[in-house]
Amino acid sequence: MDSPYISGRPALADAAELIERFGDDAGLEAAVRAEQSRDAGNVVRFCHWRQIERVIVTLSSREVRGSIH
Repeated sequence: MDSPYISGRPALADAAELIERFGDDAGLEAAVRAEQSRDAGNVVRFCHWRQIERVIVTLSSREVRGSIH
């Protein structure tokens, strides 16, 4: 898996908030929010929550990614 693009602090804050609130189900909650946004026709929020899903996977992983200095 490639490193996800993180658009900024708000994306990390949303991911961290979902992890804190929903624990292991944080990715599922982000998926639900993405689906709701898609159903409402809000493409921007749909893309945001899909990105948050990927950030949650990255933050939850114990695998070391990228270069180590």
